Amino acid sequence: MSTIPIKILIVDDEPPIRKLLRMGLSTQGYEALEASNGKMALELLSEAPALIILDLGLPDIQGHDLLRMIRGRNESVPIIVLSSRGDEAGKVQALDSGADDYLTKPFGMDELLARMRAALRHQLQVLGERPVFVSGDLSVDLVRRIVKVSGKEVKLSPKEYELLRILVQHAGKVLTHRFLLGQLWDELTDAQYLRVYVRQLRQKIEVDPERPQLVLTETGIGYRLRAPDEIGKSTGLQAG
Repeated sequence: MSTIPIKILIVDDEPPIRKLLRMGLSTQGYEALEASNGKMALELLSEAPALIILDLGLPDIQGHDLLRMIRGRNESVPIIVLSSRGDEAGKVQALDSGADDYLTKPFGMDELLARMRAALRHQLQVLGERPVFVSGDLSVDLVRRIVKVSGKEVKLSPKEYELLRILVQHAGKVLTHRFLLGQLWDELTDAQYLRVYVRQLRQKIEVDPERPQLVLTETGIGYRLRAPDEIGKSTGLQAG
């Protein structure tokens, strides 16, 4: 019996980009659905794609508006946004509008596939949270609240553990400063508080806190906990 291919919706008005993505996805066994504008993208939601790759620069519907429209019809489908280099404000807005992740053009196919796997895995975990998360030398038992690095238990403060728990629940996904602040402190909006706790957490779970391999900084945007299948890959992320 043949396996039903996973459908990926590509939304981009540039034919060369769609062709590149279609060819790259097909080699991995995915079925590519293509839309050159927002109207077509909304129509193709009826095909129940497992994931959407979305370029924000579309000719008919403003990208962030389209994001919200998609989220209004489907709250859970993972969306990876393609953005222009250096557009930090646009990336933050896209993530806050419902995107799960973003890639900056030009991008590598291997990195896109890794981000896709992380987003699809996270979607499954939302339905049934795994009790133990493992990424590299880090393990987090979400039931017993036990954190270990290289098999040795690490003691975290309540706020440090809460920060790590949120990162674990969204592993592989970029979380904005605003989202994390809202989860950890209802009344605080200064990202400096967050940086302090990220620094403290790195001191306890990273082999080299100055060159973190687990809690990664998206400069000017937020943080990402590296997903298990990202370990060993070069992602271009850095400490900060």
